[in-house]
Amino acid sequence: MKVEYERHSLSPGQIAWKKFKHNRLGMFGLTVLIFAAVIAILGANIRPDSAEHANSQQISIARKNVGFKVSVIRVERNVSSSGNFFWDGFFFGGLPESYDLLPIHSVEFSGDSVKGFLYGGAANIRGEPFAYHVVDVSYAVEPQSIARKDEKSFTAKSIDGTPLLLDAKLVRAAAQSDRVGVKRYLLGTDKFGRDMLSRLMAGTIISLSVGLISVAISLILGVSLGAVAGYYGGWIDDLITWLINVIWSIPTLLLVIAITFALGKGFTQVFIAVGLTMWVEVARIVRGQMLSAKHLEYVEAARVLGYNNARIIVKHILPNILGPVIVISSANFASAILLEAGLSFLGIGAQIPMASWGQMIKEHYAYITTDMAYLAILPGLCILVLVMAFMLIGNALRDSFDYRVQ
Repeated sequence: MKVEYERHSLSPGQIAWKKFKHNRLGMFGLTVLIFAAVIAILGANIRPDSAEHANSQQISIARKNVGFKVSVIRVERNVSSSGNFFWDGFFFGGLPESYDLLPIHSVEFSGDSVKGFLYGGAANIRGEPFAYHVVDVSYAVEPQSIARKDEKSFTAKSIDGTPLLLDAKLVRAAAQSDRVGVKRYLLGTDKFGRDMLSRLMAGTIISLSVGLISVAISLILGVSLGAVAGYYGGWIDDLITWLINVIWSIPTLLLVIAITFALGKGFTQVFIAVGLTMWVEVARIVRGQMLSAKHLEYVEAARVLGYNNARIIVKHILPNILGPVIVISSANFASAILLEAGLSFLGIGAQIPMASWGQMIKEHYAYITTDMAYLAILPGLCILVLVMAFMLIGNALRDSFDYRVQ
C-alpha cells in the first residue's frame, strides 16, 4: 500500500520521517536502540548490582543457574558515605554501597550477637562461620565503641564521632527484619559470582559509547576530506582519493589491531582506533555526492551571489547530501559495536573489570558445551540484537531518503 504525502508542505526531513514511521522493522530497531540507550544512560541507578561496572564478586555463588536465589545478610560497612548517590550512578558510574552483602547458609540471633555460616557453594554446604554484634550489623559505628548501657539500650560512636544511644529491642528487630533476606539472580551469576543481568546491562554503555564516538570521529574526518576532495577536485582530489584507496586496501580488523597496539590497550584507544578506520567509507560517499551536487543550479546561484566556498560547502551542499551520510553512519555504528566486541574478545579492547560483551564471551566461551552455555550466549545475543537494530534502522533510513520508494 502506497502512502501519499503532501510534498509541497513538508520538508525533505519530514517526508523521510513519515516514511520511516511506516517501516515496521525500522521502528522496531529504533525501539531497541531507545531501550538500550535508556539502560546505558541510567546506568547503576536501575541495575540490580549498582557497583561500578557491576563488579560485586561473590565466589561462593559463582556459576549459578538462571533464577538462582540465596539467603543473604546485609552488614553495614564501617565507613563514612559521601557523594551524590543519584548522579554518581549515570553512564559509567556506580553507586557506593554502604553495606556488604553476604550469602549465608544459616543465621542465628543470640543475645547481642548475630552468628551463622556463610553459603558454601550449595544449599547443604556450610561455609566459614561469621559473628557480628547486632549494632554493627545495622549501623556504621566504631566496633570497639559498642557497649551496653542497660538492659534496654546500647551506646556506640558513629564513624563521624557522633555518640549514639540505641534501643536494644528495636535494634534486634530491625536487624532481623531489614538485614536478613533472600536475593534472586534472574539470569544467574558468572564465573566470579557477579550478577549476570547487571553485567549485561553495564555492557550496554560500552557498546553504545564506542559506536557513538567512533562514528563521530569518522564523520569529522570523512565529511571534511570527502567534501574538500569532491568540491575542489584537481590534485587535492587525487591526493585524498589516493589516501582513501590506501586505507581502504588494508583489512579493517588488522588496521584496528595495529592502531590499538600503537596507542595501547584500553577502552579509549578502541574508539579512536575504530574511528580512524571507518572514515574512508564516509569520505567516499561524501565525495561522490559532492561531485554531483557542485554543478547543480542552487550551487551556481550561491556562487553568483558571491558566497565563499566554505559557506557553499557547509550551508548549502552538505545539508542536501546528509541522507546517504546518515545511512552509512548507522551501518558504521553496527560495525563499531562488532569491532569493539572482537577486540575485547582478543584482550586488546575494554579491560577488566569493565563489562564489555566481548570480554564476557571470552571469559565464558569454555562453557559453551556445558549446561552453563548461556554465560557466553547471552552477551552474544545482546551484540546480535543491538547490531541488528542498527542494520534495520539503516535499511529503513535508506528507503526513507530514497524518493523513488513510496
